[in-house]
Amino acid sequence: MGDRTFVSLVQRGYMDARLIYMIRLAGLLSLACMLVAAEPDADGLIKKVQNRYNGARTLSVSFVEDYSVLGHDRPPEAGTLTLRKQGKMRWDYTRPVGKTFVSDGKNVFLYTAGDNRVEKVPLKDTEDMRAPLAFLLGRLDMKKEFGGFNVRSGEGGDWLDASAKNDRMPYRDVQMLIAPDGSIRVLKVAGRDESLLSFSFANEKLNPPVNDNEFHFTIPAGAEVVDSVEFRARESESRER
Repeated sequence: MGDRTFVSLVQRGYMDARLIYMIRLAGLLSLACMLVAAEPDADGLIKKVQNRYNGARTLSVSFVEDYSVLGHDRPPEAGTLTLRKQGKMRWDYTRPVGKTFVSDGKNVFLYTAGDNRVEKVPLKDTEDMRAPLAFLLGRLDMKKEFGGFNVRSGEGGDWLDASAKNDRMPYRDVQMLIAPDGSIRVLKVAGRDESLLSFSFANEKLNPPVNDNEFHFTIPAGAEVVDSVEFRARESESRER
């Protein structure tokens, strides 16, 4: 074999190896682009959720509520949540029967039929972790309330994790399972008291007909009414004595 033939074979081998390398590199780059395109980003998920709910006037959805604190679980509760713009909402519980949580846009009322007791507190002062959902419609601005966003894949959608922007909030962080249509299927709220409040949502309906009277709470006859703000103030004063 002549020198020229040998050099030609070497060059051809080099070109073949280089071609294979370039093909593999192109394949890896293509795969990486596909993965990036398939992986949702936080901004995209936030926009999808906000577009869905800020454009709605009313909402109705079934829920299952789980609550635990320091590892102690409360029996699951369930019912229907109805929302209307301007901070109005109503939680009608079927488990336990007779429990109702209502916001008329100014005050929130928690009624438990078993105790025939009503707790009343201004919406702006309540630390109840159901209250922020009153502003889900029309006023949702997730970047104003949360930070530290992270996205991860989940069953039936993508999880959006976020933390509270300041330590004045009663919660530490939240996790939301967001479906492809932008609806929130699961909401988990971790409190600063080591509590965990979780909601699973189903049968969501946007803009159903809702009578405004549903958000007007009438105190049942003979019910004990407790002003939660005054009650907490009296408790604080008694502890200081």
